[in-house]
Amino acid sequence: MDKPRQKSPATALPPATIDMIGEDLLFNVFSKLPAVDCAAAACVSRSWNVTITRLLSLPKLSSAVSLNPSLQVAVNDVIDKVLACPIRPQFVIASIGPAFDLDEAHRLSLYELFLQIAGRFGSQIPVITSISQGIFGQNATTNEFEEVQWDTFDDDDEAHADLGNEIHGALLTVGFLPGLAIDLIPLSRTLNKFQGNQVLMIDDLVLSVRERSSSRSGSASPVGILLFSDEETDIKFVLEKFDYAFSTETVIVGDGGSQFLYRGEAAINPSNNKAASSAAVVLLFSRDRGKPPGVGETQFHVMLSTGISSIGPTYKAVSVRGRSCDYSTWLTAKREAVHGSLDGQTILDQIYDELGGHNNCPVLYIGVTKRRKCSIGQEKPSWISTHEFHEVLSGDEEYLYVHGVGIRSGDSFRFYHASSDLARASCNTVANNFRHLKQLLNYECDDHTNSNGVATHKKPVFGGIMFACCGRGKLFFGEPNVDGSPFLEKFPGVTFSGTYCTGEIARADLCSYEQGSQEHSSISCNLHVFSTVYLVMSYTPPLPQH
Repeated sequence: MDKPRQKSPATALPPATIDMIGEDLLFNVFSKLPAVDCAAAACVSRSWNVTITRLLSLPKLSSAVSLNPSLQVAVNDVIDKVLACPIRPQFVIASIGPAFDLDEAHRLSLYELFLQIAGRFGSQIPVITSISQGIFGQNATTNEFEEVQWDTFDDDDEAHADLGNEIHGALLTVGFLPGLAIDLIPLSRTLNKFQGNQVLMIDDLVLSVRERSSSRSGSASPVGILLFSDEETDIKFVLEKFDYAFSTETVIVGDGGSQFLYRGEAAINPSNNKAASSAAVVLLFSRDRGKPPGVGETQFHVMLSTGISSIGPTYKAVSVRGRSCDYSTWLTAKREAVHGSLDGQTILDQIYDELGGHNNCPVLYIGVTKRRKCSIGQEKPSWISTHEFHEVLSGDEEYLYVHGVGIRSGDSFRFYHASSDLARASCNTVANNFRHLKQLLNYECDDHTNSNGVATHKKPVFGGIMFACCGRGKLFFGEPNVDGSPFLEKFPGVTFSGTYCTGEIARADLCSYEQGSQEHSSISCNLHVFSTVYLVMSYTPPLPQH
């Protein structure tokens, strides 16, 4: 009987291993893993490490909302959600409702993030935690888009009854932006021993930003600044300096009035005064000239939906009294080309007539155009023009009373009022601009080739962050999600989140408030009211290497 034929060693098949799986298939498998598991898998073999490094080099913005009334559960919900996919975090932004304790929320988010990612990615990730007026984003449990405004008004205020009484919730946003280096720099304030008041170290902050941006990118002007300001800080003076100091290409957005805490072991403190406290904090984005090969570039795009309309003639301030004790300004004014000074009541009566009577009068602001000299440190001062909004408090037979200081005799101003119709039309304009942006970037969701089968150079939008005035939302429009709809409709499936705030920051110009205007003005306006700011992130991949 013949013996069974044996396979020769030369023809025997080698044992199958997982390393034999194609790199593209491995890439798809790893892309489904949670962030921590993906990071652990990178340690298994050299080939896995190469594939996962390529995966983690792609742009990523991950965000989640939880409305659970338990702070611990809410924090766990959003962290589990944002780390459910591979990401190499560069920064963390957390926003919570006023029912939660800021210190505890900051500690919990840091602790949980440290347990899950610090061991894999390092412990120097900047973390900013703030209390906001509301949040919007994808619910961690239902995956539905949620827009929530928190009721911080008196219980007897029937106008806000529809907002409900729930004031808890958390929003977490984690990002990795290829080609950018990210730093955290606080704005210090210190006590003036002679005058007994707090002094903002604005010049020190600007110099620190310039120095760090230069060391990272070779340019003193960074790609972008994300700014969070304390509610007691008059951020207008900081924005004025930023506008003067940095190129018009530098994107500046943020929340101009909140409570916040921050942490980052690599944080740069521009003040050597140990007693100094932070009035604001800058998340600084600089072009990274030390990035590894094969990494593309992240770009920022900013769009603004305005919600206020000018009304009445232009006035010029005559007699001005700034009061630091109650942070207000008393002023008289005159109409341009008309002699004689007008008191506050006369001015308001003219505006009420324009609006159809006292009963139809909404919240009023004056938009003041200011021309001032500005400098940093010992530099030679230069003239700059800015436009700033001040809420109208009241008026009598002597003065017009407005919130804030910094107005001078000779400054011109106009009145503005909130308009939901204008805001809705402005949202439609933003939606059209998003459509044009997609065309400009050759944005494609699924297809990598054009109609001729030729590979295209994709520049996808991968994330968006919004800062909306707390005066907007469901009560303002009569329905929810109006502000979020332009982005959600034009970029479906792309990560999108944001907060309601009491002072939305965006670098813009005065022509942004002229409906349909395509012109640009040399007069900048950086702190807005009844507006929504959209920060859109796109990515340009590296050119193929031959």
